Amino acid sequence: MAKAEKSLRERAVDLLSRREHSRQELKRKLAMHAESEEELDALLDDLAERRWQSDERFAEAFADSRGTRYGTLRLKQEMRQRGIDNDTISNQLAGRDDLALAISLWQRKFGSLPATPQEKARQMRFLAARGIGMDIIRKVLAGAGIDDDDFTDGDL
Repeated sequence: MAKAEKSLRERAVDLLSRREHSRQELKRKLAMHAESEEELDALLDDLAERRWQSDERFAEAFADSRGTRYGTLRLKQEMRQRGIDNDTISNQLAGRDDLALAISLWQRKFGSLPATPQEKARQMRFLAARGIGMDIIRKVLAGAGIDDDDFTDGDL
C-alpha cells in the first residue's frame, strides 16, 4: 500500500518540528511541493501568524548554536543568506564579545604567538575565516600571551 502524499502544511510542520527555519529557508524547501507561489505564501503567512515560524526565533537559535564557533561578521553573513532582515540580525548579535571568542578560538587552535610572518598570516586567516574582524585579530595576536583573566579591552 502506497503512502498518501503529504500536504504542504504537513511538510512545513515536519520541517519546523525538527528545528527553527527562516521564512526564506522554508519557502525554498517547500517550493517544489507547492502548486503555486500564492499557495506557499499564504501557508507561510499563516504559520508566521500562528507563531509556528518566526525569523526572530530562528535568528536567536542560530546565534546561540553557532555563536561559540563564529564571530559576528560570519554570523551576520550567514543570517543574511537565510533571509533574515538587518534589524533582527542586529538585535540578536548585540552585546556579543568577539574579543573573548577570538581569544578562546585562538588559544584552542594555537596557544602561542606566531614565530614567523607565515605563521602570523596563518593565524590571522584562521580567525578571519571564523568571522572575527581584523581589529580584534590584531589585538589577539598582539596580546596573546596575556592570561584570559587579565586580557580586557582596557589592557589593549
